[in-house]
Amino acid sequence: MHYGGIEHNIISSLDRAISAVSAGLNSHPKPLQKFKVELEAPKGESHGDLSTNIAMKIAREMGQEPYSLANLIKEQLETGSRTSRLKEVVERIETKPPGFINFFLSRNYLCEVLLEIERKKDCFGRSGIGRGARLQVEFVSANPTGPLTIAHGRQAAIGDSLANILDFVGYNVTREYYMNDLGTQMDILANSIRIRYLESCGVSEIFPEDGYKGSYIMDIAKAFNRKFGRKYIKTKNLKLFREFGLSWILNDIKKDLKDFGVRFDVWYSESSLRKSGKVENAVRLLKKRGYIYEKDKAIWFKSQAFGDDKDRVVFKSDGSPTYLAPDIAYHLDKYRRGFKRIIDIWGPDHHGYIPRIRAAVKALGYSDDSMSVLIVQLATLIRGGEAVSMSTRAGEYVTLRQVMDEVGKDVARFCFLMRRLSSHLDFDLDAVKVESQENPVYYIQYAHARIWSLLEHARKAKLSTKLDSRLLKESEELELLRTLRRFPNAVSLSADNLEPYIILQYLQDLATTFHSFYTKHKVVSDDLNLSKARLVLVDCVRIVLANGLCLLGVSLPKKM
Repeated sequence: MHYGGIEHNIISSLDRAISAVSAGLNSHPKPLQKFKVELEAPKGESHGDLSTNIAMKIAREMGQEPYSLANLIKEQLETGSRTSRLKEVVERIETKPPGFINFFLSRNYLCEVLLEIERKKDCFGRSGIGRGARLQVEFVSANPTGPLTIAHGRQAAIGDSLANILDFVGYNVTREYYMNDLGTQMDILANSIRIRYLESCGVSEIFPEDGYKGSYIMDIAKAFNRKFGRKYIKTKNLKLFREFGLSWILNDIKKDLKDFGVRFDVWYSESSLRKSGKVENAVRLLKKRGYIYEKDKAIWFKSQAFGDDKDRVVFKSDGSPTYLAPDIAYHLDKYRRGFKRIIDIWGPDHHGYIPRIRAAVKALGYSDDSMSVLIVQLATLIRGGEAVSMSTRAGEYVTLRQVMDEVGKDVARFCFLMRRLSSHLDFDLDAVKVESQENPVYYIQYAHARIWSLLEHARKAKLSTKLDSRLLKESEELELLRTLRRFPNAVSLSADNLEPYIILQYLQDLATTFHSFYTKHKVVSDDLNLSKARLVLVDCVRIVLANGLCLLGVSLPKKM
């Protein structure tokens, strides 16, 4: 966890208090074993703004009961705070069984967050945690054999949002799409197009059982026919059909992603990797390091030595590479391009592939923690209360384009992020179209629209904003301040855990807190000074909502 100034202040004070308590309990105190004080935001305002369980962690070593130790630390903190800034920002400290120490921040300090938000605006929450380190996020990377489905849409939303967040905390991020434009699946695609082309020319040929049956194949075949006529009805060479189909589908994929608000810095082709000789070079490097051997005329990688359940073939007995060989070369190329950290985002069907890629990275001499593999679980589309069945090869699926056309880009992106990436997602098309507070997308958008309406009303009334923190004292106002103050930490937690859902969850909390405040209190009233202060408060809510949704790639309407 990454902390701001006040958190560092509290942690330093806790470190000093624990040392003082240890010295007081023992005339010859032994140095405590290494421990780390951590703070968290407790659930419920009755437990304060920040809390620590450090007393429970070190109680046995200190020879005390956790709750008794927590009280001793609290007493020491209160004594020491007289000469530190802790007294200015912490209103009171409480202990709770079995040994929690809870900190309640002062109202004046809480109000300081409004000044910070107004000063930093769209940079509020930004940090330098990444220190400019080069980081690559590879995501989507769908085989170019058909349109993007909703499963790819979820990976796109997560990958793009994660890249936004990592950039926001100071990494130098490159977004990359790896195109598997070689192999058996591309030959099947080419042959499927060829046969549909023959059909469009009035020539009959049995369609293969494993062919791609989607209607888009006929669209490609008809376009091929319009360009070439009957010129290729007798050819068995699949190259022309493969290149034509690849170009068509890639253009389709790129347009869908652009309209979905997703951009890539690099489109990396497997065919270019193979032509470059980098696959053979990578295997030679592994051989030089002692991790390649020959058996049954095939070339094997000693992946078991690095945690895989068995060794893997990289070149078959006929000399052709397996899927693993170019993937090893591709990951080596990532490091050689200067990336200090790489993040791969894959679908659940690739879960078993992780150990062999990790083995390759370690065998090539790179640290295990320089690579992260995120598995994004599938999304099930619900329509009319029923799950929509899908099969890409059979041509039965819902495309990302169809979802965008039905609910819009913003709603689609938000919904794809509504669960942690490790959780299966049910995407209910009917539910997200309903404009009510039960709809989480609408709930946040409505908060933003309400604030814009208030600010527009204030502008027309020529009512300026001016913060007098003494006037913000209602419990709902203080809860808003506490929630606003948590945004930078939510961003850093999201980056640490590689989990955009943390930002979405925070925004839902902020919207809920705002709606609760708005229901109970008038922002613009007969009290001019209070109105000015509350306008500052709600404008800061608007800024933070916008910052968070910008990271998720979701725009917000000014009117609803």
